[in-house]
Amino acid sequence: MAQGRQDLIGKLADRGETVVGKYMPAAQRIFEAGTGLTKRVDDLTKRVKELATLEKRVTTLEKKVDKLSGSSSKPRSTGAKRTAAKRTTTRAKPSTKKS
Repeated sequence: MAQGRQDLIGKLADRGETVVGKYMPAAQRIFEAGTGLTKRVDDLTKRVKELATLEKRVTTLEKKVDKLSGSSSKPRSTGAKRTAAKRTTTRAKPSTKKS
């Protein structure tokens, strides 16, 4: 009975090694992709922080320019607004001539 148990354990070990050998390259690629993703997210986070500081600097510079220019006008909006002009003319109806 001990021999049968040893054979069963040996077979399971062989199957386990086969499965690990078969799926290890895929697991390795998944792990590397996750590591690369982490590095890219860290890089993007750093860039976003840099953008935030640049936006603050631009805001302070815009305030200084407005102050130095001495304009009492309203602050500029970032988006241009366009309004559509209303039509005041009407179309003439096509005439129906009898010939």
